[in-house]
Amino acid sequence: MTATYKKYILNFKQASGTSRGILKTKETWFIILKSGDQTGIGECGLFRGLSIDDRPDYEEKLQWVCNNINADFTKLLNELEAFPSIQIGLETAFLSLKGKTSFEIFPGLFSEGKESIIINGLIWMGSEAFMKQQIQEKIEAGFSCIKMKIGAIDFQTEINLLKSIRKQFSSKDIELRVDANGAFSVNEALEKLKILSDLDLHSIEQPIKQGQIEAMSNLCAQTPLPIALDEELIGVFSIEKKEALLQQIQPQYIILKPSLVGGFHGSDTWIALAEKNNIGWWITSALESNIGLNAIAQYTVTKNNNMPQGLGTGGLFTNNFESPLQVKNGTLQYNNNIIWNFNL
Repeated sequence: MTATYKKYILNFKQASGTSRGILKTKETWFIILKSGDQTGIGECGLFRGLSIDDRPDYEEKLQWVCNNINADFTKLLNELEAFPSIQIGLETAFLSLKGKTSFEIFPGLFSEGKESIIINGLIWMGSEAFMKQQIQEKIEAGFSCIKMKIGAIDFQTEINLLKSIRKQFSSKDIELRVDANGAFSVNEALEKLKILSDLDLHSIEQPIKQGQIEAMSNLCAQTPLPIALDEELIGVFSIEKKEALLQQIQPQYIILKPSLVGGFHGSDTWIALAEKNNIGWWITSALESNIGLNAIAQYTVTKNNNMPQGLGTGGLFTNNFESPLQVKNGTLQYNNNIIWNFNL
C-alpha cells in the first residue's frame, strides 16, 4: 500500500463572517491510499486559527504518515494524537479503501439514499439585512432548526433579529440555536444569557472563550439557557482529562467536530463520557469539502441521535467536489443519481 497527500484551497462563494473574522478561503488536505486497484481518500480538515494542529510541522507530519502507512494502524492513530485532523483523514482513507466505492465510509441506509439527517440551517454573521435574508431563505427551504452566529455585531441588533423570528415562529415551529464562538466576556455573559433565554432558544454554544474552566463551570451552574461546549473540547486528549473537564464544567451539551476532536475514535470517546455524565451531544462538521462532510455524515447516522445535527451543506464553496450530498427540506440526503467528481 502506498500513500500520498495533497493540499487543496476551497474558495467561499461569499465571504463568511464569524466572531474571529471574515473567511474567504479554507485550506484542506487529502490523504490518498493506493492498494492494487483500490483507492482510499480521506480529508484532513485543518481549520487554521482553530485546530490544535495548526502547527508549522503539519505538512511534515502528513509526509511522516505517508512514509509509515504500512505500520500498525492503532499505533499510527496514537502517534497522531496531537493532530486530530490527520487522524480523521487517516481513519476515512482506510475505511474508504475497504468500501464498495471510495466514498462508502460507513455503509448503511444513508449512503443507499434511504435515510436522511435533520440538520440546522446556519446563519452567518454580517449586516442586519444580510442576516435577515439568510433567515428567510432557511425558513423557506424547510429548516426546522436554525443556528445563528452571534457576537460580531451589536448585541441588541442580534436580539432584535431573534425577536423577529420568534414573533413569526414559536419554538414549536422553529428551534433556535445561537453560537457565540467565545465572544462574551466573563463579566457580561450571565446577563446576556438571561436576555437570550427570554427568546425560548434551544442552546448557546461557547458563550465565553475556552480555557476559563472555573468561569465556564459557574456559568453552566447558573445559566437560564442550556450551554453547549464546542471549542472547549479542542486539545483535550486523554480520557482522564476529557472526563475531568466534563465533570468540572457540567455543561448541558457538548458539540463534536470530528476533525477537531480526534476523528471518529475521539468522537466515540467524548460521546461515551457525555452519556455517562448525562450530558447531551450532537455532531458538527467544520467547513470540510464534500469528501470530509460525506464521511462525517455517514458516521453521524451510525450514532442514532435524532437531534438536528450541525452538518454543513457543501454549498458554501465555488470549487467543492460534485457529490450525491443534497440538502432538502432541512435535511442532508444522499442522491445516488448524482456521481462523485473528485479531481485534484
